[in-house]
Amino acid sequence: MTGTGGDGQRLSDLARLRRVKDRIDREYAQPLDVEALARGVHMSAGHLSREFKQAYGESPYSYLMTRRIERAMALLRRGDLSVTDVCFEVGCQSLGTFSTRFAELVGVPPSVYKREAASATEGMPACVAKQVTRPIRNREAPAAESQLA
Repeated sequence: MTGTGGDGQRLSDLARLRRVKDRIDREYAQPLDVEALARGVHMSAGHLSREFKQAYGESPYSYLMTRRIERAMALLRRGDLSVTDVCFEVGCQSLGTFSTRFAELVGVPPSVYKREAASATEGMPACVAKQVTRPIRNREAPAAESQLA
């Protein structure tokens, strides 16, 4: 690789994007924002957002929120934490934003999910429950019907 061509820069950007994605996967419960993620890989926030969306089909913020919602679903299925406790446990700072995003991805508010999830996944191994209840990215869940039924 020559390092002066566009391919070399593209490969470098892809490696940095993968580091950002891995960091979100590891540190989803930490206070992360696009500016901090971009600083960590020496990119501007705008460039990171554009390149991340091109590579992974969604913005870094959307990917972070999906990771947080996936973890929240597991905690709510456990049943021993309140929705508010789960919100803060997964790194969200606003219960309203958490609840709105949860409902968009899952199809029901977190309180309804918590109530219905225990019976819907009863007797299912945790690894199977996680797979069948995984939120669907890049598409709003149908608002009229529960994903758990």
